[in-house]
Amino acid sequence: MATHTYELALSWTGNRGSGTSGYRDYDRSVLARSEGMPDLQLSADRAFRGDAGRWNPEVLLLASLSECHLLSLLHVAVTHGVTVVDYTDAPVGTMEQSGIGGRFTRVLLRPEVTVADPAHVDLLPQLHEEAGRACFIASSVNFPVDHDPTARVMG
Repeated sequence: MATHTYELALSWTGNRGSGTSGYRDYDRSVLARSEGMPDLQLSADRAFRGDAGRWNPEVLLLASLSECHLLSLLHVAVTHGVTVVDYTDAPVGTMEQSGIGGRFTRVLLRPEVTVADPAHVDLLPQLHEEAGRACFIASSVNFPVDHDPTARVMG
């Protein structure tokens, strides 16, 4: 079994001078850095007094699930001899808030996959299923990650 470790540096940059002296007295700005990568300007979701122009944890979770499925599907496609020429997704996540906490209850991935060979369209449901099992991030969450895929043929 291989073990992989990931690290980053996270800093709250939203102290307006009085720290967390009141709920409205501080900014939700955060800076994430990881060696060799561009900095990420982060914040809370707008619903939680965050900056709508910055990435928030909820959207980053969707991005992680969507990208993981994409990368897993590309790998599975290669192992089955399927040539994917385009892939887009528009995932939707549902989160329920209860008091100050909450949890995601479902994420729906809506990938549109274009293949080179029309004969491979029928393989795509199987590939999505395999990719769903292979995705490290989907295997790590405690809510369903469902798929509503669309298949297209190049040309």
